[in-house]
Amino acid sequence: MYQQLIIVGNLGKDPEMRYMSNGTPVTSLNVATNRKYTGSDGQVVKETTWFRVSVFGKSAETAAQYLKKGSAVLVEGRLTPDKTSGGPRTYQRQDGTMGATYEVAANTVRFLGSRGEGGPGPAPAPSEEDAPVGTEDEIPF
Repeated sequence: MYQQLIIVGNLGKDPEMRYMSNGTPVTSLNVATNRKYTGSDGQVVKETTWFRVSVFGKSAETAAQYLKKGSAVLVEGRLTPDKTSGGPRTYQRQDGTMGATYEVAANTVRFLGSRGEGGPGPAPAPSEEDAPVGTEDEIPF
């Protein structure tokens, strides 16, 4: 069996790099994807989904060096379920509402947008606290 996930989004904060006990570099990225659609009531719904991406090896070093909050990226990888629930990792926000993030082990990270610091870059992604909370009624399937 095989799975591949492709995500295109923006970093919600600067990458965080660390090293595993065997010396392998690992960089963590928080990637937000945005979707806008019209609900059954005719109102425009804005939906943000967060992915926690782990990048390993040389790609981890490159991502940590060149990416920053707001950077646009394309990530190819696989979902890694939460060990306790088998699904996404759930958490409670500061305002008391529940949120979820999806864990992804990256195979490839492609940088999207301009290379130069002086040129216009991608717009910053919303912070995790600003992400809307969806309900079961909003799930399209």
